[in-house]
Amino acid sequence: MTFVRVCGADELEEDTPKRVELDGTPISVVRTEDEVFAIHDICSHANVSLAEGEVDDCHIECWLHGSRFDLRSGKPDSLPATRPVPVYPVKIEGDDVLVSLTQES
Repeated sequence: MTFVRVCGADELEEDTPKRVELDGTPISVVRTEDEVFAIHDICSHANVSLAEGEVDDCHIECWLHGSRFDLRSGKPDSLPATRPVPVYPVKIEGDDVLVSLTQES
């Protein structure tokens, strides 16, 4: 599995998504509950950026229609979204946040 640096850990504010692109793939990187998650940045219901939404209780909410996605699994827990979005492996090395495009789910 190949990991690529996407940002510094100090660039992530608690519960504030940061949009990055990795090889043309839009990703939201989120630090919450002392963990860092990487989730596909485009809502599976509507073609909008999840990074513009809010984070609460390890979920990110799509700002357009209110669907919430679990940052750990990518699964929606509210309508109108019914399909999950991909999540990606993350590791921290020093101050670097590294992400692999190999999907965890």
